[in-house]
Amino acid sequence: MTTELTKTFDPAEIEQRWYAHWEENGLFRPERPDAEPFTIVNPPPNITGSLHIGHALDNTLQDIVIRYERLRGKDALWVVGTDHAGIATQMVVERQLEQHQDKRTNYSREQFVDKVREWKAESGGAITRQLRRLGCSMDWSREQFTMDPHFSSAVIKVFVDLYNDGLIYRDKRLVNWDPKLKTAISDLEVETREVPGHFWHFKYPLADGVKTADGKDYLVVATTRPETMLADMAVAVHPSDERYASVVGKEILQPITGRRFKVVADEHADPELGSGVVKITPGHDFNDFEVGRRAGMKAGEMLNMLDGEARVVQTADGLVPDEFLGLDRFDARKLVVERMKNCGCLIPHVTEKDGERTEHDAEPRTIQQPFGDRGGVPIEPWLTDQWYVDAEKLAQKPIEAVKSGAVEIVPKSWEKTFFNWMENIQPWCVSRQLWWGHRIPAWYAEDGRVIVAENAEAAQSLAGPGVSLTQDEDVLDTWFSSALWPFATLGWPDKTALLDKHFPNDLLISGFDILFFWDARMLMQGYQFMGEAPWPRLYLHGLVRAADGAKMSKSKGNVVDPLGLIDQYGADALRFFMAAMESQGRDIKMDDKRVEGYRNFATKLWNAARFCQSNSIGASDTIAAPTARLAANQWIIGEVVETLAELDKAMAELRFDAAANAIYHFVWDRFCDWYLELIKPVFSGDADSLAAVETRAVAGWALDQILVMLHPFMPFITEELWHAQGERPYELILAKWPAHEAQVSKDATDAIDWMIELTTVVRSAKNEVGIAPGAKLAAFCANPSELARRVVERSSAAIERLARLTPVTFGEAPAGAAMQVTAGGDLFVIPLEGVIDIDAEKARLAKALEASRKEAKSLEGRLNNANFVERAKPEAVEKARTDHAHHTAEIARLEAALARLG
Repeated sequence: MTTELTKTFDPAEIEQRWYAHWEENGLFRPERPDAEPFTIVNPPPNITGSLHIGHALDNTLQDIVIRYERLRGKDALWVVGTDHAGIATQMVVERQLEQHQDKRTNYSREQFVDKVREWKAESGGAITRQLRRLGCSMDWSREQFTMDPHFSSAVIKVFVDLYNDGLIYRDKRLVNWDPKLKTAISDLEVETREVPGHFWHFKYPLADGVKTADGKDYLVVATTRPETMLADMAVAVHPSDERYASVVGKEILQPITGRRFKVVADEHADPELGSGVVKITPGHDFNDFEVGRRAGMKAGEMLNMLDGEARVVQTADGLVPDEFLGLDRFDARKLVVERMKNCGCLIPHVTEKDGERTEHDAEPRTIQQPFGDRGGVPIEPWLTDQWYVDAEKLAQKPIEAVKSGAVEIVPKSWEKTFFNWMENIQPWCVSRQLWWGHRIPAWYAEDGRVIVAENAEAAQSLAGPGVSLTQDEDVLDTWFSSALWPFATLGWPDKTALLDKHFPNDLLISGFDILFFWDARMLMQGYQFMGEAPWPRLYLHGLVRAADGAKMSKSKGNVVDPLGLIDQYGADALRFFMAAMESQGRDIKMDDKRVEGYRNFATKLWNAARFCQSNSIGASDTIAAPTARLAANQWIIGEVVETLAELDKAMAELRFDAAANAIYHFVWDRFCDWYLELIKPVFSGDADSLAAVETRAVAGWALDQILVMLHPFMPFITEELWHAQGERPYELILAKWPAHEAQVSKDATDAIDWMIELTTVVRSAKNEVGIAPGAKLAAFCANPSELARRVVERSSAAIERLARLTPVTFGEAPAGAAMQVTAGGDLFVIPLEGVIDIDAEKARLAKALEASRKEAKSLEGRLNNANFVERAKPEAVEKARTDHAHHTAEIARLEAALARLG
């Protein structure tokens, strides 16, 4: 029994109702023990996070895939969960404490961790509710969390095993240090901003009376961070720089500290940049660290001049003057400049204006400053003891897998980036100075030994009775635990039936921005602990950008809230936009009008279903195509089969845009605009005629196929219409994907295609020359094909109703003004005498053509101007290109219209 649809489609009314029904009835993971498995895992969002537009894209694509595979009868498992997000979560809870004049250090570590867990239970995980609003059909019954006991056990086991295999070690190296959060952070958590800065030039005196080839007793160095000279250990010049060849190996006497250090030859120094001399502070600069190592310095010998809050401390050699100790790094900068100026070692920056010279302490420059994305303060490269993973060894099997094709990266263009990073990979710093997270399972004995074990009891056993042990205070980087996501979520290290069936996963979908931070690390750990890749295919999608192509950021105020779009247009419209715009990794430009257009598409489908209901077209009782004799019915069956083949091909190739466009054009163009128009006359006669009965069966079947094929993209409206059409033995989410088999008459389908083409070209021609759409016109065809003759003779009423041609005569057209159209190779002449003022229409078209030619020429000149293309704002260049394309198309259209008028 059908349920009468309301006149207006209201997404909000159906979305919450259907999602609750699916989840409460366990329909996201139906019992299919004998079915072929299909498994994907979601990139676990932070428990502190909220749904942003990137999440909307990422999870929409995954949901399309999982719904598609579920409809194909697979045991489709979409693993869902959240990441404990060490830094972000600790910050949230510490801020809450601050609001009550409280702080973390008022508690023990265990008490603070309990407070974080309380916060998670009460407030964390809002994003999982938001994913439901998007329609994500995840297996919530098995929701995971990276701090769940079973997951934590897996993390600790991995650390211990890697340590025992010599793949984890403790080392002193430079890290990105956040002085506000007082922890090391990963490259992903560093954002580089352009900020106003300065470039200072200083004299560094050569010791022992040494002079350069041009007689100077000093070298000139330039720096944007003068404070770091308190820990300078060398200056570098390029090995080929003849200006300084005589001083390589000689010593500098640093003016403030009195420290003596050597001039070293290193290719890091660029002879073309500044003086060609670079000061080297290996304990506070990543490039300098490598220069120092090449010069023979060991990390333990490199000087550190800052504490964890970026305040000046005494260096190991005791040469930092007392007046600097305890100063903030930026206050120390001012004092260093002042002292260098006082001793005559500051080289002023000179400017001239109106013939007047002015000296400044420094040259103003825009500099690239790294900031912590959470703490919001400049990052300090800092030399500390941290735990590292030997990523170079772990990277070997993933590299081989991608090269051999065992792991496919889609799109393939990302392979070059993958290899470049993996083949030059650096040790992975996995320790963080936090309380919230997986505490590193390492204990330090009084005798200096480091004991790594899965728990304190095992550590004590290894250390021996009576040995006092202290556990490492640090926790593991959250990327370390999320790297285990494809198998630890399935029960590993226990041998579970779920793990046996669903590992390896079938596919991973992620943004390209976490290719190295998550995807590559999953590959490493998959090979290391499971002996194989965690998935055979990796699909990397692009970013969602603002409408002008700019990257979205809160500071720019151009961030788009997907929940707001869902409120305005519905989840189905937003999902379809994401799919239709996702073109194998290219970035997507946000376009509210397109989202609105897909809301209109949903409304079009809704109204098509209402038309079907009004003509007693209900749910089909067959998966196979019904028997059809009428040409229109055979045609739509053939169109379903063709669309299905396009869809399956696109999904196999992960071409989401092609899949979305195939179903869109079928629904809008073929089913709604043509098929429903073609069958209307059938229902104007005897409702019980064989033609009407057949058409109801075919139309109901075709609508069912649409709902199934469209369901992965637009799950809410399709489920609603599925049930509104009649009683169903199962929900649409568990329906069967259509089959390709259906035999139809080619004569019948050719006839309908021919009629559609004729109607389309006639409508277009009328529009071009200004004839009203409803005007009926005579047409002549001098040499009709067999197909044309057959269709005109059998379907003249349909041609009159759709193409508005009557009569259609086989023979020569009378002399006089006329326009010509072609359908399927058949030329039709349509007389225009008395229909329009031909001279006036020619004049109108000619005027419009001249205007478009003039504008196109102007735009072409602008686009051929290198100054405009290189210097104008990108959005201005893009608009010029768009306008040029528009006018070029107008020129072709107007020329064709004039040609039609003869």
